[in-house]
Amino acid sequence: MSPRAAIEAENLVKHFGETVAVDGVSFSVPEGTVLGMLGPNGAGKTTTVRMMTTLTEPTAGTARVAGHDVVREPAAVRRAMGLTGQAATVDELLTGRENLRLIGSLYGLSPAYVKRASEELLGRFSLADAGDRIAKTYSGGMRRRLDLAVSLIARPPVLFLDEPTTGLDPRSRVELWDVLRGLVREGTTLLLTTQYLEEADQLADRIVVIDRGTVIAEGTPLELKDASGAAALVITVSRAGDLPIAERMLREHVSEVHVDEGARQLTAPANGLGDMTRIAGVFAHSEIELDDLGLKRPSLDDVFLHLTGHRAEDAQDGESSDDTSTTDAGEKVP
Repeated sequence: MSPRAAIEAENLVKHFGETVAVDGVSFSVPEGTVLGMLGPNGAGKTTTVRMMTTLTEPTAGTARVAGHDVVREPAAVRRAMGLTGQAATVDELLTGRENLRLIGSLYGLSPAYVKRASEELLGRFSLADAGDRIAKTYSGGMRRRLDLAVSLIARPPVLFLDEPTTGLDPRSRVELWDVLRGLVREGTTLLLTTQYLEEADQLADRIVVIDRGTVIAEGTPLELKDASGAAALVITVSRAGDLPIAERMLREHVSEVHVDEGARQLTAPANGLGDMTRIAGVFAHSEIELDDLGLKRPSLDDVFLHLTGHRAEDAQDGESSDDTSTTDAGEKVP
């Protein structure tokens, strides 16, 4: 039996005057899974998230979160979800513990539960020792962890993360990934927008790529990589003098071989693990020693280039890592 969809969008459309920010976006996220949403800056990712989280109403189309319609049942949607935006929205004049208790009280949760949950979340996000410090003294990584902890105080089954690790150093980013994996193991459903292709590769079960307000590709990370171009078999010989012999051997089994003498490498197109196993067998019965033999699949950056015509870093030019005062289409965020 297939898991139920925790997040659904059907032909979502959003206009801002003459500007079409989102144009017929559809996707579904099964319970307990992660959907990564990729696309160039201004593609419509944030506007889509704002529609899904009731912050802006769709011009057309429908969306449901935990079975609730975002237009007809906005209060039920808000009770069922948490949202972490591109910039930490904690109150910097309150302590970490006070931030958690404030949001818990705004949800109408019992004081006893809020106290217990606050301590649990501070511990889970490695903030227990800083719980009584005011948030403005926190590092960027600490503020992002506190922001995520605040979004979880009511234990929502669905969590929307709009570029949650933007501006974090690599170590803080990896730490936050570990926390998110833990949430998914516990059954939380995540929709994640990100400018980091590695992040989507690490966390997402499926990915949708949005460009100019429309979904231009969808699939697992592996499916998208395979669709963007053939994998390559890469062979590194131990001795440079064996390279010509290895090239001749390889050409007996493949139509095209690229030779990199400096790296002592041979590269050839491959259709998957079967080709790699077959070629490995050829060299195993030869006298040529290999340092390495492996299958190199296209990266998600290759996918991005294939689908949008430019690499991911080009899409980020001029994009602020922290200032999210506007959406993709320039709509002011309250």
